[in-house]
Amino acid sequence: MSDNTMPDSARYDAMCKLLAKNWWAVALRGVAAIVFGVVALLLPGAVMLSLALLFAAYLVVDGVFGMIAAVRAATSHERWGLLLVEAVLDFIMGLVAAVFPAAAVLAFVLVTAAWALITGGLMIGAAFRLHVSHGRWWLLFAGIVSVAWGALLVLAPLVGAVVLTWWIGGYAIVFGAMLLVLGFRLRGQHVSSQLTLGDQHGAANRA
Repeated sequence: MSDNTMPDSARYDAMCKLLAKNWWAVALRGVAAIVFGVVALLLPGAVMLSLALLFAAYLVVDGVFGMIAAVRAATSHERWGLLLVEAVLDFIMGLVAAVFPAAAVLAFVLVTAAWALITGGLMIGAAFRLHVSHGRWWLLFAGIVSVAWGALLVLAPLVGAVVLTWWIGGYAIVFGAMLLVLGFRLRGQHVSSQLTLGDQHGAANRA
């Protein structure tokens, strides 16, 4: 029976069995996330620089592929100017981020600050158009918090970068713990199904 004609219940059962069989992969993902989270909490500076270098590598690779796409577009007599400009810009920014990773971290923090200030201002503006019964003060409070967070990032970007790294670390630990619990729950289901299958084979052999 093909996947298209398989009933939904059978499809879900097959997926569950596949996850249970590969429980160790889910558990390993959880362990890796927890390790990353602990490192991010203990060594935020090293994690920030590593993320900056990873982002730099992505920009360089993206720039190279963008230039290849621009050249292919040019040979096909298609519009290629903007593609080339974007690719070259990505490539240059990737090199700058690789040479000056601290500057890349600072730029990321400032972009986050700008996002928090803009969204917070929009939320404050929207709050005064919302009826009190619909939660005006909650929206206003959320906007004020966002603006305050953006202002703090602008005033102390390095401290903000450390806090962001801690947040990432905390998220990774919680996420990894959930995956680890899921992995061992799947392991229990896999062991139970194997024992059931063994009992069925034993009963068949005795019959």
